[in-house]
Amino acid sequence: MTIQVGERIPPATLNLVRDGVQAIDSAEFFAGRKVVLFAVPGAFTPTCSAKHLPGYVRHIDEFGAKGYAVACLSVNDAFVMSAWGKSQETPEAIQLLADGNGEFTKALGLELDASAFGMGLRAKRFALIADDGLVTHLFVEAPGEFSVSSAESVLASL
Repeated sequence: MTIQVGERIPPATLNLVRDGVQAIDSAEFFAGRKVVLFAVPGAFTPTCSAKHLPGYVRHIDEFGAKGYAVACLSVNDAFVMSAWGKSQETPEAIQLLADGNGEFTKALGLELDASAFGMGLRAKRFALIADDGLVTHLFVEAPGEFSVSSAESVLASL
């Protein structure tokens, strides 16, 4: 079942990626702050690399000015997320979260079966806003779409 507005972020272990890899608890990651989490079906995939992540890179200062941390999630391993972040020149203000086995994505109920494309389990393209671990907004894209989870759309909702 898909997480709903008003529900708490589910517990799971994620890998925070930057210069190394750090296992983090999702509850601790979201605790005590406002977070915009956006998810992409895959690092290095066309829309994710050309539009989704770059939009958040362009607008990161606006999110910060409104008091929001920003994190990007993908069902990829930490090494892929690290390489993608470097290739995209992702600023440190955008935290990259690897959900290698898709456990967090499944707990959110936002998994995508991309087996038909040889990609296995992935995250649907979505964005959510959480305040101290409580989901206040949820934006899930229709298959093949890219609009409601864009940085511009999420900023407009704040």
